[in-house]
Amino acid sequence: MRSVEEALAAILDAARLTEAETLPLERCFGRVPAAFFLTAAVDVPPFDNSSMDGYALRAADSPGRLRVAGEVAAGAGTLPEVIPGTAARIMTGAPLPPGADAVAPIEVVQESESEVEVPATDPGAYVRRAGHDTRAGESVVLPEEPLTAATIGLLASLGFGELAVRRRPRVAILSTGDELQPPGAPLAAGQIHDANGVALAAAITEAGGEPVPLERTPDDPALIEDQVGRGASNADLLVASGGVSVGRHDHVRDVIERLGTLDFWRIRVQPGKPLAFGAVQGVPVLGLPGNPVSALVTFELFARPLIRGMLGLPGSGRLMLPVMAAERIGKDEDRRAYLRVRVTREADGLAARPAGGQQSSQIRPLANANALLIVPEGEPAAEAGRTYDALLLGAIA
Repeated sequence: MRSVEEALAAILDAARLTEAETLPLERCFGRVPAAFFLTAAVDVPPFDNSSMDGYALRAADSPGRLRVAGEVAAGAGTLPEVIPGTAARIMTGAPLPPGADAVAPIEVVQESESEVEVPATDPGAYVRRAGHDTRAGESVVLPEEPLTAATIGLLASLGFGELAVRRRPRVAILSTGDELQPPGAPLAAGQIHDANGVALAAAITEAGGEPVPLERTPDDPALIEDQVGRGASNADLLVASGGVSVGRHDHVRDVIERLGTLDFWRIRVQPGKPLAFGAVQGVPVLGLPGNPVSALVTFELFARPLIRGMLGLPGSGRLMLPVMAAERIGKDEDRRAYLRVRVTREADGLAARPAGGQQSSQIRPLANANALLIVPEGEPAAEAGRTYDALLLGAIA
């Protein structure tokens, strides 16, 4: 049985970068740049401009009464010259007219029809100099994360109308089990709704991948073999849920080994000990447990970093913080536990409380959780008052 670190290292070793594709900038939100190092083609801003509505003037003429020589709006191409004894009305973002070296805000001047009384004004006041944000030719290093609204805005300001980004990894999803029915379908005796298929599709999308659902498959080796083959032929990664344990109707692990190679199938983690990893047709295959909590937690620990690795991104992209357990939460002493908790701000720091029951079949507590509290192997419980690492899944209130 492998440790979390051993399993993750083997899984990440299978990550292969997806190729680049060029998209219009407006379609690049959430995508991963093919290169994080860019060169600015223009100054940002490209010209000296006003940071306020007011009057552009020569600082040497202040304080005093100045003749209004014209007006400059944002986007103006023709600019009045500011000569000694004059000023020009100017709007926020408008180019600084020739001769002016400062701006007096509208709030501090006294206006008349053709003149303006200005207070003492320092050179450079309320002027945004050309290139004060970025200089042409300067190297721009983007964060190694999917593009945000701010990075999209930065790229637009630099003059990029399109960008080379990594293709989203195609991730085939296979749900197995005789008992599974589509969400919303009526249930006969012994049947349950397939929560894993849609949940894993959402998790894949969040991680930066493109979900490719396969046909929901009963516990039939031949049918499972057919779907695994289809998934491997049309995806960069295949994620299956269910059928990886040791039961008589668990066939996924055997199919992986029969069609390709099986690296390992058990890890020391709670929830999610039965986890199979191998390859079919050179495509990585992750066989996740069938219980919804185990499937999503092991996806978080292993599939999410693998998808990000295919995009050239490091780690899981999740924040890890030290938090104090507010109460005792039991666990399997032999395995590292990822307990479903709510982390809140307390007077003396961050505290974690159970989000509900910790059984792997209880998905409500995982839906209520904003973190996974990590308790090491060799310990029977998270003990109240002790500090543990917490993997954040959501916001802390």
